[in-house]
Amino acid sequence: MECNRRAFIRRMGTAGLISTSGIAPAVWSRAAAAAGGSAADRILVLIQLAGGNDGLNTVVPFADDAYYRARPGIGIPETSVLKLNDTLGLHPQMAGFQELYDEGRLSVVQGVGYANPDRSHFRSMDIWQSARLTVDGSLDGWLGRALDRSIDRHVGTVPAMALGNERLPLSLVGHKVIVPTIRDLATYRLQLGPQPAVNGGLFRSTIGAYVEEQQSGERQLEFLRQATDAALTTADSIQQISQEYRETVPYPASDLADKLKLVAQLISGDLGTRIFFVSLGGFDTHAQQQQSHQALLGELSSAVRAFSQDLKGHGHSDRVVVATFSEFGRRVAENGSLGTDHGAASQLFVVTPGQQAGIHGRHPDLNQLLQGDLRHHTDFRSVYATLLERWLEIPSQPVLGQQFPLMDFI
Repeated sequence: MECNRRAFIRRMGTAGLISTSGIAPAVWSRAAAAAGGSAADRILVLIQLAGGNDGLNTVVPFADDAYYRARPGIGIPETSVLKLNDTLGLHPQMAGFQELYDEGRLSVVQGVGYANPDRSHFRSMDIWQSARLTVDGSLDGWLGRALDRSIDRHVGTVPAMALGNERLPLSLVGHKVIVPTIRDLATYRLQLGPQPAVNGGLFRSTIGAYVEEQQSGERQLEFLRQATDAALTTADSIQQISQEYRETVPYPASDLADKLKLVAQLISGDLGTRIFFVSLGGFDTHAQQQQSHQALLGELSSAVRAFSQDLKGHGHSDRVVVATFSEFGRRVAENGSLGTDHGAASQLFVVTPGQQAGIHGRHPDLNQLLQGDLRHHTDFRSVYATLLERWLEIPSQPVLGQQFPLMDFI
């Protein structure tokens, strides 16, 4: 069988029809999938806030004097805070999030972290994306494992996508399903040479002819033929989506807004993708934090707000949950450069269809710190477990390694 696979790859390479760019990775994921049921209709959009977002200046404890004592230079004045209740409010650049909160769609999950936090960007991000606190040699992510365990739902589809990333995020790495990472719709296609219409037919016929040659009747090669035909059809659909899609609200001019607009296009095209991963970087605010942080929070808030409105305009808002995460928060006290250094616990946001929106969990006590950091009270894997079980309807214990308490934001 292995010899046959190598012969197939050589033949396709000689024809110049195999590429590792664009949609090609989905071909292999579909080939590996066993025939089974259809995917759930719900969608998860995960937004990474890369660099370690300063949670204290994002959700501001304006009624706590300890906050202003720790941050005399960068604290957000109470008069500027967008108040959510009598003690907490959002950064003044987050008007879009305040609107979502007022509509009953934004959840603020407080005190999120894990025991013995790691302040290294790389190690902490590996922990968040793998959902493992220790290094055990595994090279997969929590969503990749979830996709592996629900593989029968994803036959003939691209179950997940990472948008705008140079490399596939660890969160989406699995053993059975390979997820594509793409930059834009124009490049999301098989690279079939100067005449894609002609070469697309050649690609299909070459795979079909080779499968028929094999007397062994390899089932995996038949999956590959069917998957490739589906991939080419998907590529055609994507080109049509990019030409016909019309947003129902204007998106702001920002990188994150462009990515979320692309997600909205793909959702409206209904290609069967159920998980989208996008990233917004720049949150490592060690010096002169105020200006850069407010720009980032404004970009996040306005982009997610436009995305939410656009989904509603197309009738998809009840199908989509948006969740944010960052590898750690920042230290409570500002540093000598009017910035903040690597910390521990923070909050994250979840935009839902509205069942249980609001503030979840208490704000960490600024007078009971852990070596200058906020103490966590909610394990981040409880958030993951809730997203898996109550939204994606995938059992969380096999994915996360143990059962974590579920939360009520969904």
